[in-house]
Amino acid sequence: MAQLGYQPALSTKRKARRKLFDRRLNSLPGSEPCLRPMDRGVLIALALLLMAGLVTLFSASYYVFQDTDGGAFQKVKQQLAGIGVGAALMFMLSRIDYNLWRKTWVMVGLLAVSAILLALVLVPGIGVSVNGSRRWLRFAGQSFQPSEFAKFAVVLFMANMLTNSGEKILRFFRGIIPPLIVPGIMFLLILEQPNLSTAGSIIIVAVIMIYIAGAKFRHLGLLGALGAAVFAYYAWSEPYRRERLLSFRDPFAKMSDEGYQLSQSLIAFGSGGLFGMGLGQGRQKMAYLPYPESDFIFAVVGEDFGLVGCIVVVALYLAFIFAGMRVALNCQDKFGCLLASGITMMIGIQAFMNMGVVIGLLPTTGLPLPFFSAGGTSVMIFMAAIGILLNISRSNEMVVA
Repeated sequence: MAQLGYQPALSTKRKARRKLFDRRLNSLPGSEPCLRPMDRGVLIALALLLMAGLVTLFSASYYVFQDTDGGAFQKVKQQLAGIGVGAALMFMLSRIDYNLWRKTWVMVGLLAVSAILLALVLVPGIGVSVNGSRRWLRFAGQSFQPSEFAKFAVVLFMANMLTNSGEKILRFFRGIIPPLIVPGIMFLLILEQPNLSTAGSIIIVAVIMIYIAGAKFRHLGLLGALGAAVFAYYAWSEPYRRERLLSFRDPFAKMSDEGYQLSQSLIAFGSGGLFGMGLGQGRQKMAYLPYPESDFIFAVVGEDFGLVGCIVVVALYLAFIFAGMRVALNCQDKFGCLLASGITMMIGIQAFMNMGVVIGLLPTTGLPLPFFSAGGTSVMIFMAAIGILLNISRSNEMVVA
């Protein structure tokens, strides 16, 4: 007789039959999906990025904002508010079946809202202009950047289009060009702000998703050549863009003009050395480096925590990308795989483009570092997108040996 509370071990065959029964039961119409635990890798990487971002944000902003009404913790409080709302959205979206986003009315609605908001940004008196760029809308005293929302709307659109493309993806004009029309429209709208880095990140992620869907290398090479030609024309067509493009090659030669911000960023990395000057001890954020709490916050990481700190941050982003792509690879359907890949790569591409700008590998552009740069709305949208990624991970089938 079995002892009280003891449960005999199930045989391998019985375990396999039980899993098969559960899988069939969950596939019945009207049945609730069996939600498995969220992917721990994504959650751990996200938590570490958020914690590191808050610490760095305080170091980057306390000096500039300590004499304002909000005090030294002003930016940290705003970021925490965004994280709080983002956590609620992430939890909610992690429990909503990701197949909802395949519905045409959902996809069209999100794209329409994105296009309308991007158009409103360009309307004088409605869009908020800062330093010659018109990228923000203001609601109830809070700034909102529609391009952040539009990026993930495009990812959703691409996942839908490429799922339905079938073998047409092997053709250039019938399979690749049609899915790029909507990203191209978003690219042009964002380019008018102007915001080349965000617009470019949308196209880059769209092309990556096309590659994952099975496009041919020669077609992708042709797209790359066309993209390089468009970038070269755009960058060279205006004097200020041309100067910005050339200044990153030798920022110290133009330190009093276009190269000032990058040169101050490089000084920060040089001052940090191997292990950094210590939390809050860096000097470049003290009125030398412009906007250290936003686009150039990675320079604060370099000065306060040194090369070691930078490597740790890069490793955290790589861990997040690895976990996100693992979710995509384990997904049982093409739509979920493409959606998970797009969300992961949008965050990863933006992170490495920002770091490339800050260390002088790419021309200086305005692109925030995900989970680090100040912006409650931005972190909220990122976390909401990760909620969809987590739902995909919860819906992944367990393979029975």
